[in-house]
Amino acid sequence: VCEVCDGIRITAFLDAGQDNLTPLGRLEKYAFSENVFNRQIVARGLLDVLREFSDNENDFISVMETVARMSEDGEPTVRAELMEQVPNIAMFLHESQPNFPAAFSRYLVPIVVHYLTDPNNQVRKTSQAALLVLLEQGLICKGDMETKVCPVLLDLTEPSSDDDYKIEAVAIMCKLVTMLSKETVEQLLERFCELCSDARLFQVRKVCAANFGEFCSIVGRDATEKLLMSKFFDLCSDSLWGIRKACADCFMIVSNSTSPEVRRTKLSPLFSSLISDQSRWVRQAAFQSLGRFISTFANPSSTGLYFKEDGTLLEVPTCPSDRLGHKHKPTAKHTHCHRTTLGPKKHYNSPLCIESSNGPTVRPSHTPINQDGRSTPSLESMSRGNSGSDSTHTPPQNQHEDQNFNSFLYWRPPLVDISQELEMLKDQGPRTRTEGEKEEEEVVVSSLDPATCSQIQKVLDCLQSHMDDPDVQAQVQVLSAALKAAQLESQSEEEGESESHPFSSQLLNVNRAFVRGNQLLLSLLLRAAAMAMIVTSLNHSCPPPSLLQNVIPQQLLDQYLSMTDPAQAQTVDTEIAKHCAFSLPGVALTLGRQNWHCLKDTYETLATDVQWKVRRTLAFSIHDLALILGDQLTAADLVPIFNGFLKDLDEVRIGVLKHLYDFLKLLHAENRREYLYQLQEFMVTDNSRNWRFRYQLAEQLILIMELYSHDDVYNYLRQIALTLCSDKVSEVRWISYQLVVEILQKMYACGAHELGLNFSNELIARFCHCPKWVGRQAFAFICQAIVEEDCMPMDQFAQHLLPSLLSLSLDPVANVRVLVAKALRQSVMEKAYFKEPGSAYLEELEETVMTLQADKDRDVRFFASLDPDMVLMDTSALI
Repeated sequence: VCEVCDGIRITAFLDAGQDNLTPLGRLEKYAFSENVFNRQIVARGLLDVLREFSDNENDFISVMETVARMSEDGEPTVRAELMEQVPNIAMFLHESQPNFPAAFSRYLVPIVVHYLTDPNNQVRKTSQAALLVLLEQGLICKGDMETKVCPVLLDLTEPSSDDDYKIEAVAIMCKLVTMLSKETVEQLLERFCELCSDARLFQVRKVCAANFGEFCSIVGRDATEKLLMSKFFDLCSDSLWGIRKACADCFMIVSNSTSPEVRRTKLSPLFSSLISDQSRWVRQAAFQSLGRFISTFANPSSTGLYFKEDGTLLEVPTCPSDRLGHKHKPTAKHTHCHRTTLGPKKHYNSPLCIESSNGPTVRPSHTPINQDGRSTPSLESMSRGNSGSDSTHTPPQNQHEDQNFNSFLYWRPPLVDISQELEMLKDQGPRTRTEGEKEEEEVVVSSLDPATCSQIQKVLDCLQSHMDDPDVQAQVQVLSAALKAAQLESQSEEEGESESHPFSSQLLNVNRAFVRGNQLLLSLLLRAAAMAMIVTSLNHSCPPPSLLQNVIPQQLLDQYLSMTDPAQAQTVDTEIAKHCAFSLPGVALTLGRQNWHCLKDTYETLATDVQWKVRRTLAFSIHDLALILGDQLTAADLVPIFNGFLKDLDEVRIGVLKHLYDFLKLLHAENRREYLYQLQEFMVTDNSRNWRFRYQLAEQLILIMELYSHDDVYNYLRQIALTLCSDKVSEVRWISYQLVVEILQKMYACGAHELGLNFSNELIARFCHCPKWVGRQAFAFICQAIVEEDCMPMDQFAQHLLPSLLSLSLDPVANVRVLVAKALRQSVMEKAYFKEPGSAYLEELEETVMTLQADKDRDVRFFASLDPDMVLMDTSALI
């Protein structure tokens, strides 16, 4: 069909009878007419013109050559009209490629590229838009991109290029990056680096900053760290706040393209500078990206979980010994987040993957490796009060260790037990130290000056409340021995070692020996204490031991936890708490369940936030957090919050309702059963017109049934299902009928035939004998679903439900008879039980169908006569 403009067919100028010219001659006449309007009409109708001449290759080539000449038209509106048609023409040529294989590349691509440098702004914008569409549709081949498009972009981004052209070319270059191959992007990389440092045009730097992550994700880790990282540092400190904000926005993508070492040592301090930026807008963007940046520290091979591009939380496929011990394995069908928790839906935005030339790869562990191949805990892990028993960093092969194994000291033999030696010393005299021993002890003990001893004492005081952790006990043991040795040394110097303190002298020797055996550990702990003293001298508060961990830089965690501070809402962003809640599952996954204590208080604070949007955000993701934490922590810390959400506003309740099955399946059976009594509360909503709430409930009940026994389903879910079947909204009734069918199927599948019979009788009483025709119609639909899904033995169906179904064939309402005819003809009579010649019900069924085939209603006759193998008509609108 040719395009119509103002009631006139655009290609009418091709019609014969106007003159003695051929169609090609008339095309030539109008394409180069002195009347601008005529030329615009030809440009606007080019697609139809090509269709007119597509049967003859010579004519088609003539038209394409005419188009090429038209592209030189001096009127910008003609050129713009022509360019707007290019994507449609390209699609037409693509579909007709066997006939015209090179027409697009030969005639149209040069026009698109040429218009990128057109002096008219409208034409340039139109060509840029057309180029993007062509790339998105895959209509430009790689060769044309590399030989025709990229060279023009490189020319337009030269330092000497016109400012307007350069800004536009940078924008189009950055938009093309995600659509180009890695090899092609590498051709543009050097120029991109130069543009990032354009000192004259801040617009160029801003475009580069906004698209920096895309370049990093395409070119990979090596190029990012060698060529792009220094440019990113410059952009993050740019004088223009908009550029720094753009860097904060793309920080996660950049981080995903770097190694764990660069991420920890370089990007983390850089991000902290954005968090404390003088511009509120930069700080706001940084806090919004903080959770996503933290998620890049996650190690899927250790956590055992990862977020897919669509927000689904899944287990990493591993051997049984590598699993985290989840009793319930998530499925993609039921583990969707409330949106992508950790970023946009792009492959390079997956928070737990690094983009490389070979595609996404699982991150290696962040723990440094010794020469013997064993992992060594970092200084960071030693300096904190929290134990280093991070299961996410423990190699799988070390899971079966000696009973003395301690995860904090998995890289060295267990600490020696000196209790027996202390007892023996009571009966022994003093021993003279050798010069070597004195010299060695002086190196260790002399480092414990009073200031350091005071700092270690403070650390010991903080650790006392965590002595139930064996790793903390190990740290306390070493630090206490060091302090004791220092105290005894000081006492010896004051009173003289030869005086009457033999036991103290021997104890000093033992402590010194103990410290010597653990010099490496002690030195690291002392360095950590010295670092803590420096931090204290800079007036920074040292976080309590309950907030310490060794997965991410502590400063990042502290900044994340500060997002619940009311002062941040005043000075940074009024919705900062919502951003904190939004990214919490990703942060929790990164830290691992062993570090949940770091987030517990923050989660509870968010769960009681006065803003319902914050609580709603948590409600939509609590099932994912439960999967991350495991059943024990879920029962202790999440269940109370989950119960609070159940009584919240509908806007919050819908979050837990939408993923009710996902949460309940992670609980133990005894805890799960408690919620049977609360399911009825979902029937009550703040607004009765909120029918989607009831629809969601029915949908979840279908899933939840597998979690409970048939007795529980019959006693608790049955009444809810029957109530929903009488809902005022047809969509709710439709899904509820399916719920009823599933309940009946569970009764018979579990062998509870008596309960199944009782339920069948209840369905007859409630629906088949319903005074409203909608209820009687529902009975016909339920019967058809029961037969199609084999919910019960057919002899039971024939005995208890079929007579009531047949009785509805005489119903006065045509819409009821329609569904009866459909159920009988398409489902019941197709079952072997009823088709067998000896079936006691065959004759009655055939008579009933024949009666329906003669019904006065056309639709009833249609469904009663319809071939069961034909595509079935959708009758949901009738219900």
